Amino acid sequence: MAERVQQPPAKRLCCRPGYSTTCRQGQRAGGTVCGGSGSSQGGSSKTHSPESLLDIAARKVAEKWPFQRVEERFERIPEPVQRRIVYWSFPRSEREICMYSSFNTGGEESASSGENVDETRLPFRRGIALLESGCVDNVLQVGFHLSGTVTEPATASEPEMVCSVAISFDRCKITSVTCGCGNKDIFYCAHVVALSLYRVRQPEQVKLHLPISETLFQMNRDQLQKFVQYLITVHHTEVLPTAQKLADEILSQNSEINQVHGAPDPTAGASVDDENCWHLDEEQVQEQVKLFLSQGGYHGSGKQLNLLFSKVREMLKMRDSNGARMLTLITEQFMADPRLALWRQQGTTMTDKYRQLWDELGALWMCIVLNPHCKPEQKAAWLRQLKKWNSVDVCPLEDGNHGNELPNLTNSLPQGAHGNQDLGTRPHRTVFTRAIEACDLHWQDSHLQHIINDDLYTNYCYHDNTENSLFDSRSWPLWHEHVPTACARVDALRSHGYPREALRLAIAIINTLRRQQQKQLELFRNHKKDLLHKGVTSITNLEGWVGHPLDPIGTLFSTLMETGRGDEDSSQGGFLDFSASTMSSSKHSELHLFPSTRRFLEEGESYLALAVETALMGLGQQRIMPDGLYAQEKVCRNEEHLIAKLQEVDLDDTLVKIFRKQAVFLLEGGPYSGLGELIYRESVPMHTFAKYLFTCLLPHDAELAYKIALRAMRLPVLESTAPSGDMSRPHHIVSVVPNRYPRWFTLSHIESQQCELASTMLTAAKGDARRLETVLESIQKNIHSSSHIFKLAQDAFKIATLMDSLPDITLLKVSLELGLQVMRMTLSTLNWRRREMVRWLVTCATEVGVYALDSIMQSWFTLFTPTEATSIVATTVMSNSTIVRLHLDCHQQENLASSARTLALQCAMKDPQNCALSALTLCEKDHIAFETAYQIVLDAATTGMSYTQLFTIARYMEHRGYPMRAYKLATLAMVHLNLSYNQDTHPAINDVLWACALSHSLGKNELAAIIPLVVKSVKCATVLSDILRRCTLTTPGMVALHSRRNSGKLMSLDKAPLRQLLDATIGAYINTTHSRLTHISPRHYSEFIEFLSKARETFLMAHDGHIQFTQFIDNLKQIYKGKKKLMMLVRERFG
Repeated sequence: MAERVQQPPAKRLCCRPGYSTTCRQGQRAGGTVCGGSGSSQGGSSKTHSPESLLDIAARKVAEKWPFQRVEERFERIPEPVQRRIVYWSFPRSEREICMYSSFNTGGEESASSGENVDETRLPFRRGIALLESGCVDNVLQVGFHLSGTVTEPATASEPEMVCSVAISFDRCKITSVTCGCGNKDIFYCAHVVALSLYRVRQPEQVKLHLPISETLFQMNRDQLQKFVQYLITVHHTEVLPTAQKLADEILSQNSEINQVHGAPDPTAGASVDDENCWHLDEEQVQEQVKLFLSQGGYHGSGKQLNLLFSKVREMLKMRDSNGARMLTLITEQFMADPRLALWRQQGTTMTDKYRQLWDELGALWMCIVLNPHCKPEQKAAWLRQLKKWNSVDVCPLEDGNHGNELPNLTNSLPQGAHGNQDLGTRPHRTVFTRAIEACDLHWQDSHLQHIINDDLYTNYCYHDNTENSLFDSRSWPLWHEHVPTACARVDALRSHGYPREALRLAIAIINTLRRQQQKQLELFRNHKKDLLHKGVTSITNLEGWVGHPLDPIGTLFSTLMETGRGDEDSSQGGFLDFSASTMSSSKHSELHLFPSTRRFLEEGESYLALAVETALMGLGQQRIMPDGLYAQEKVCRNEEHLIAKLQEVDLDDTLVKIFRKQAVFLLEGGPYSGLGELIYRESVPMHTFAKYLFTCLLPHDAELAYKIALRAMRLPVLESTAPSGDMSRPHHIVSVVPNRYPRWFTLSHIESQQCELASTMLTAAKGDARRLETVLESIQKNIHSSSHIFKLAQDAFKIATLMDSLPDITLLKVSLELGLQVMRMTLSTLNWRRREMVRWLVTCATEVGVYALDSIMQSWFTLFTPTEATSIVATTVMSNSTIVRLHLDCHQQENLASSARTLALQCAMKDPQNCALSALTLCEKDHIAFETAYQIVLDAATTGMSYTQLFTIARYMEHRGYPMRAYKLATLAMVHLNLSYNQDTHPAINDVLWACALSHSLGKNELAAIIPLVVKSVKCATVLSDILRRCTLTTPGMVALHSRRNSGKLMSLDKAPLRQLLDATIGAYINTTHSRLTHISPRHYSEFIEFLSKARETFLMAHDGHIQFTQFIDNLKQIYKGKKKLMMLVRERFG
């Protein structure tokens, strides 16, 4: 609260027409304490006298009448009467003072806000501490003005501070406050609280005076002059300039001050025109909201804004007009948020938390315009303001994304003024649209008045059993209205402090829903055969109750739960009288128990049971998935929030009966139920709700629990073929024909919930083969995500192999079956977890047994790629760890190895490039299989295999002791190789050198055969010279097998095959030199000279090499004589 240092001017002028100075001579001008004559408060004795008629009348007048009206009504008011009116005009309840000095009063809002605020730091608590420690002093009440000083004790960091506090009040409300502490906040400071509570708790200690104008009227001229002069003397530094200015104006005949009858009195109370409301610093409200919004959700600003919304609800519940006033200030700041225009310009959406704040804003306006006791002019002013905000371009839309395509359902009842609005011309719906529509609603319906006002409202003579009948078969009242709108009325009644009336209406709505549910069930049963035959997939609700902007089910649930817990404050529950222009209220003891309202409950039924049944009906309603990311997220969020509330309830026998009853309704409810036999393709899935029902019902009725869960597993929106809507439908079923593939932004979340439901069933079905088989079939039929099926397979495996029990073989088989399905689903698609999945499947099959391993190898082509089958599956199966794990005997080992070899050969035939080496490795211990694998490699070498693959297999052959086969494969690899002149770092160079070394070791014939291939494939001079040098170091065949003969002589460079290699090497150097010189730069000159030096070494290996090199250099000098610097370097090195 920004306590202003200067007192605001008096609101009205005070004078006494016909006043005689003699009529009051001798009357006492002093004051009496507040609890003086006639007071019934403040006494310390244990017995109290009956309240006087004067006090009763004065208290009522003080609550309702502005003091100016009292003065105008009576020519002269006796002083005792004035004193009692002034006395009773100060607030008598601490609750409002607490509300205006803290974010909450410790009620529901405090618990829901999640704030761990130290209550001792709240202004209200600090004010109490100051009061109780005797820090309040100099308390004086002059008329409708209270003043005093509050001493703030010294602390380690701050000195003692004395604050002057002034409070004005009117009709039991504080209308203005000032404090010298300079505190700036929305709410009252601790010093204002301390002084206020002093007056509330200790009225007998407060000296009370009549308004100062009354005291002045009692003075004669001399007394008045003395009074003024003393006042100026005491405060001359502050008031002397003002006093002189006023004196000048009064002495001037034509001054403005002399044109007005009377003079202002800040202590004289309110005028007739003054609005009677508690003091609220509007500027601080605006500044605080603006600050919170600018922080963008950081520093707990979102929580602070939610606390402000809670404060608005608290004010509404207290029937404080500042609730609407404060919400208007908040809304104006929200609409002025610069981020709205920025997001619109950029095409981005607002954050989820910020979006929820807008939702709460819209819901609060709905409550305010549905205030049952607001005046027509108030509602008209709110409507104008709402329409103004609604017309702004940046005003957020209701669904958070694009316009809602649903009809104007809020006005679809007879009261609505626009029920037949043309859908094509209807504008997009903003967060304020529903509040604007609600302005058309009224409370004058006689049936509605009876429901709200009368606990005994029944009609046992009423026998109308039509759909819209006013009473049910028990003669209990029903209320037929668009459900979210009807529940908005309940919320409005609760919000404005009418919990009993809200409860009556809530029960009527719920009984109506029950009756409709029963009627729908009967209707579907009568048409079931026809509907099932035609495959009708229709829905009855375009707007779902769960996830709806007005949260109808949440409202009903909270109303009943709070009543059951006795949370509603009994001090604010008054009866409503709609027949008159005003509403009367009376207090009731133990109102939160509402015993008479129970006549509309079933025998033995509680509010808690009714709340649970209502939540189950709402959650099970078949409803279409809304458009837009935010609207879809809200459906999920509200469903989970409501289920979380249900999970706090302990189930007893009564609640279990309700669960069973609703479960049967949901299963048999046809198109009215989200768990019916037929559902619309784009209906909101029931996975999360069914998981909760399954968990609750399982200990009491397992068969019903599984029926619910298995029915809920479906996800028709992902089915490739879904039946379309049938237009020949029974009465009141609205058909929606699918016309596009839906944009389900929350699909991944929905699929994960489907997976969670399946996992819950698998866990519960452990040890029950029949149940497991049923659950498995449902998973295979309804879950379409390989990653989720894989998760279920892993879950089943973990549950089946818990350490504290023997493996559940049935559940293991389920796990394996799911794993096999995943393999089939991901075989032809890319999945980054594929290798993990394959390895896991082999592990699972190993746990199941040897027959499972043999089975997956027999049908490998439907499960694995050839590479996976050989490199992972067969290799793992033939590992020692698998043999040990399965305790296989020799015969079993051989059978398993035979299957693995067969698999390897099949894979090698199908994909020799990637599987040949693995096949050779797996077939090593079986000669026939090994030879077959080798032949597969040879057959594929000329067509599909690369030189890299062939070199790899060739090296493997040499390693296994097959040098001639290695040589064969190396020659085949050389055919595919092509190394250009500049590829002197190619990875295949090592393979070429190895192949030449292998040929050299085998003998002259092998070397002679491979050199032509090398010459043809390799054009890189340095590689050829390296091969040439290695071939001249040793005699061919020297390191060959002992059975082979060799001559022991080095091969001649003048004869084949080395002569051919030498010529090719020299030619490669010549070609490479010319290629380099074409694009050479000066920084590469030195490197080029070194290259020529290596070339000379190769040239000199020929008998006429010196001559060839000299001719080569001369040619270079002639051809490239333009490169003078380079040629100079050539001459320096080579002459």
